[in-house]
Amino acid sequence: MRAGTRRSSGVDTAPLEPVSHRLSKDGKTAILSAVDDRPVRVLGVADTVKPESPDAISALHHLGLDVVMITGDNAHTAETIAQQVGVHRVLAEVLPQHKAGEIRRLQVEGRRVGMVGDGINDAPALAQADVGLAIGTGTDVAIEAADITLISGSLSGVVTAIRLSRATMRNIRQNLFFALVYNAIGVPVAAGVLYPLLGIQLSPMLAAAAMALSSLSVVTNANRLRSAITQPRD
Repeated sequence: MRAGTRRSSGVDTAPLEPVSHRLSKDGKTAILSAVDDRPVRVLGVADTVKPESPDAISALHHLGLDVVMITGDNAHTAETIAQQVGVHRVLAEVLPQHKAGEIRRLQVEGRRVGMVGDGINDAPALAQADVGLAIGTGTDVAIEAADITLISGSLSGVVTAIRLSRATMRNIRQNLFFALVYNAIGVPVAAGVLYPLLGIQLSPMLAAAAMALSSLSVVTNANRLRSAITQPRD
């Protein structure tokens, strides 16, 4: 039995509490076992923190994002893991069916929420989030519910996805600007707007070259996205 169910089971776990508490402080989930309603053993279970996770969390903070950890583990275990990876806000002891509700609560606060998950229990929360990101090594249900699938099992993929999306939107705005400038200047001049005043009229050949240059500038600028990940602007 886990810490959250030991009282309802009617087993007196007081003798095992010190061990359970110590395991929780070490970032492990304590599983208590009993024989004939007598507590006999504590088993500590822990997810291994991937080496790149603290750097990924730090990068997300530098991108201006608030990182929240939602977990079903007890508060002590969750806080220990959060400290290890640099997460400042923890929602612990959240049952699987309530994760989507926590996402909705964050959205009610006026936040746009991106949810990262890999398990079957994460699927409703992934669907509820504004952007669901499934770990590629996770379950098929989580992948189907998410908007984005990260091929690698690393949180660094989340950083890459956000940087790439921001670079793409920035690139789109730049391309729209280039196209607008070329058309705002080239079309009226080609139509002869300046001819009565300055005697300037754009040759059809030059107009065609300008339009080709407009397309070339847009394509060239779009190709800059190839270096957007390896050379982040932030």
